[in-house]
Amino acid sequence: MDIDLQRKNNHRLPQIRRSLLCFSHLRWNFVFQRPQHILTQASQCYDVFFFEEPIFTEETTAYQKSYTSTDGVTVVVPHIPRHLNGPQITRAQRKLVDGLVESLEATPALLWYYTPMALPLSRHISAELCVYDNMDELSSFRAAPPRMMALERELLRRADVVFTGGQSLYEAKQHRHRNIHPFPSSIDKAHFGKARLAGTPSLDQDRIPGPRLGFFGVIDERMDLDLVDRMAALRPDWQFVMIGPVVKIDPADLPRRPNVHWLGGRDYNQLPHYLSGWDVGIMPFARNESTQFISPTKTPEFLAAGVPVISTSVRDVVRPYGQLGLVEIADTAEKFIERAEHLLARPKDEWLRKVDRHLSGMSWRSTWQEMLSLITETRERRTSGPQAIHASESSYV
Repeated sequence: MDIDLQRKNNHRLPQIRRSLLCFSHLRWNFVFQRPQHILTQASQCYDVFFFEEPIFTEETTAYQKSYTSTDGVTVVVPHIPRHLNGPQITRAQRKLVDGLVESLEATPALLWYYTPMALPLSRHISAELCVYDNMDELSSFRAAPPRMMALERELLRRADVVFTGGQSLYEAKQHRHRNIHPFPSSIDKAHFGKARLAGTPSLDQDRIPGPRLGFFGVIDERMDLDLVDRMAALRPDWQFVMIGPVVKIDPADLPRRPNVHWLGGRDYNQLPHYLSGWDVGIMPFARNESTQFISPTKTPEFLAAGVPVISTSVRDVVRPYGQLGLVEIADTAEKFIERAEHLLARPKDEWLRKVDRHLSGMSWRSTWQEMLSLITETRERRTSGPQAIHASESSYV
């Protein structure tokens, strides 16, 4: 962010911190990705409450547990009796949300949505602005609720500003909202840059011989398991290291070969240690509805780690990373192997210089500050009439 914008935003720092209430389909401690990065930045100027989807229990009454993450975000986890039906579940969650809002000193500054499915339990809440950070096209995911599309239409009507998780999703929705802006995945360069240095060994990986080709992230219907299996069959002397939780697919469907290693989920802080031991990164995404609009956060993370990477032709990877020669693109196992052989033989110095030039202006901090600037501008437009709040009384939204 430039100096003038930073001074402008610093001038608006509030006397009293306001609250940001976020509704998410993801759990804070699941995989550290876009919501965690953005809301960690937001917590520097807001009291951030991250309201998760419920956990169902055998208890007879609903209650919530909360904790403060190491990043300064208050994570609120509703616990709902398992025996309740759909409307009762919604009413129970709504009551818990109301209790949270009543505990705040003032009306929330922002309602921040990652899922439109939270509208039935929150649409009645007053806030200064409503933000929809549309990181994925959730309606295209496996087992998406039938109401998802209708609720998203309502959320787009209610939202004051909309962000999209990538350029292709922005292009698909740019005519559906008057104030919509693309924010593709960004990068914590310092964190993933640790992979370029000699670091702590990863004992479960160090026993695996090389060359190692690796993937990290959620393993679900977006992964082309047949492609992984075919690659491993074509190169039995190469090792495929797969890191991440398996969700929404049967673990029995995972390819089982001696050179495919499913290590499970790993803590975000451990990832650079694993990436430092990979010769090539792979992103074997399926080409289906669930991947049509994804903007994988791991693309710049692989690059920051200094790991050459091959991906299937996901649009937000092809543009700009493939076009700039930063990521290799392949859609068949044979092509993946061909490109991997090329990367294994290629010196990395010139490629790393290109990578670093491209990543030089990217950070989650700058992403948040650009979002904040748009939020502030939106608020100022709303309050510019005769009843506007004077700037000296105001702040960040």
